[in-house]
Amino acid sequence: MQGATVIVFAGQFRVDSFVEFVNHRARRLQLDAVVETATPDCIEVAVSGQPELVDAFEMACSLGPIDCLVRDVWRKNASA
Repeated sequence: MQGATVIVFAGQFRVDSFVEFVNHRARRLQLDAVVETATPDCIEVAVSGQPELVDAFEMACSLGPIDCLVRDVWRKNASA
């Protein structure tokens, strides 16, 4: 996804639950999001849209669904 920011969430995940949560939040915030990596300890999401809404997305996902625990979050530039 060109021009996207990749947000990396590290922790303990029920992958299906977290991916559903990510997709729901992206739709609500009218963002484009693609889950690039999804393992029980790391989820990487390429997200693009208005910067303020990307920030809100990061915050919402850092709180995550009740059955997942986000321990750390960081950003990296997406590959073009």
